[in-house]
This record gives sequence, C-alpha cells and structure tokens, in this order.
Amino acid sequence: MPHPRRFRFAVELHHPFEGRSWTDTFREAEQLGYSTAFFPDHLDEGPGPLAATAWCAAVTTELRVGVLVLDCDFRHPAILARELATVDAASGGRLEVGLGAGWKTLDYTQTGIPMDRPGVRVSRMLEHLAVLRGLWSDGAFSFEGEHYRIDALDGTPAPHTPGGPPILIGGGAPRLLRSAGALADIVGVNASIHSGEIDQAAAHDGLAERIDEKVGWVREGAGDRFDDLELNAWLAAAELTADPTVPAMLAELFGTDVASFRDSPLALVGSESDCAEQLQERRERWGYSYHVIPGERAHDFAPLVQRLTGT
Repeated sequence: MPHPRRFRFAVELHHPFEGRSWTDTFREAEQLGYSTAFFPDHLDEGPGPLAATAWCAAVTTELRVGVLVLDCDFRHPAILARELATVDAASGGRLEVGLGAGWKTLDYTQTGIPMDRPGVRVSRMLEHLAVLRGLWSDGAFSFEGEHYRIDALDGTPAPHTPGGPPILIGGGAPRLLRSAGALADIVGVNASIHSGEIDQAAAHDGLAERIDEKVGWVREGAGDRFDDLELNAWLAAAELTADPTVPAMLAELFGTDVASFRDSPLALVGSESDCAEQLQERRERWGYSYHVIPGERAHDFAPLVQRLTGT
C-alpha cells in the first residue's frame, strides 16, 4: 500500500525539558502528541543514544524511539544489530533506526576515528545496512564486503518487527539519496554539509530549488516504491511566533531572503496557522509528512502537532 502521508512529528532531545527529569520528559513528549523521540549520535550532544532509546521506551507506552542518525563509522554492524534488536523487542516494535554516513568533523577529530572521504563512508553505510538486515532475518547470515565480513552468524535476539525495525536514511547528496530511495523505509531529505559543520553553504543547500533536485534523486532510486516512502525533514530552525521580524532575522542568519527562507522545508517559522499552511504546501510539493522539532521548541509546537495529527 502506498504511504498515506499522514503528518507525524518527532522531537529531538539533547537534554531534558526545563525543570524535568529525563523520565518525565519522555512521558511528557508522549502526552504532547509527538510520534517519536529521537536522540542525536554526536559525541558532544545529548545522552548515549542506544541507552536513551531503551530508557525512553521503558517508561512510555506508545512513543516511538530512535536515533537521528547513527554514524555507521562508530559501531560494527554485528554489534549494533544485537543492541537494536534488543531495544525493538523490549519496546514492542517502537524502534526506528536512523543511519548516516557521518558528517560532523568534530566527532572524528576529537576521537581519532579516521574520517574517510564521503564515497567511502557511504559505501560503508550501505554495507552496514545490509549486515543489519541480514542479521535481523531468519537463520545464519554471511556477508563478504569491502568493509565488513560476516561468517554464518545467526543474529540474536530476534527483533519484535519481522525483518527488523524501519530504517531511516538521512542525507543530502545524490548517491546517498538514490540509495535511500531504493533501500530505506523513511528518507531524511536534508542539506549536504560538505564542510563538516553547519554553515551558510549548508543552509543554501536546503532551499526549495535544491530540495526539488534532492527529492528527484530519491525518486530515481525508489522507482515504483516512491509512494511507499515516508519523507522526513529535520528542522534546522523552528519558531512558532506571530512576530514578523523573526523570519527576517533568521533569513539574514541563513544568508537568504525571507521568501526563500519561508519556502525551505528545513525551517518552520511563523504563527500556528502560517506554519500549518507551510507544512501542507511542503507535503503537496515534495511529500514531506514527518517533521523533527527541536526539543527546546517541543512545548511551543505541541498545539500545531495536535492540530495536524488529531491528537
């Protein structure tokens, strides 16, 4: 069945809500109507993401959990497959697995982990995904790739979700997005961050004309399965406000004009009605239906979340 493209929203958590414990934060995010709690996989941001997903799932009943996104350079896929299957089983199938090829230079320079050129990192990520899915299938699995070798390993425990939890692949370059279209369940269509840090070049790569091209790459990779995909937008700027000076100020920071800033699917700024209109336009133009709200804006955006999801 084609994906229905119903709106849903995730909250990305780097720290608890102000004045709340982590446990209270997880439960409150669920009560506010968010579909998913995501955790980043950067060494200078947030809690340990695998432990956090397990913790969050343990104290909630419906909230989905995930990592946005796991850097495949940090963990061997055979080890990761086991940890993720455990979280999926413990949560009753509420896990979403975000995978990425790594982009943040600081993660590599501060740890001494080699940061290979982008093409190598993407190839490693694709092998990583193949190993995860192989170990989540029935029976012994073998794999011989350039980066990983698996010899008749029967992955345990079995995930709750047959074949494994849904895969989200996020990125902004042609090869990665074509591969995501072909292989993922959820595609994060994002800006490319060539410099290894978020800058104006990355902001410009998230403007509407570039997103037209990026969604085109996803379509090329997906072929007939494009309508089955869920498209995800990570919001680099999110402000629910009726103050007309705020979009202008943020547009200047992004190095663009207000109209272009408003049209970017990686920013959501305006009144509740205006933001609802923007999201409807983006779903119609590109197919975006799954949006990631920064944790510090979770309460501000809760009325919009409830308005568009009926919660």
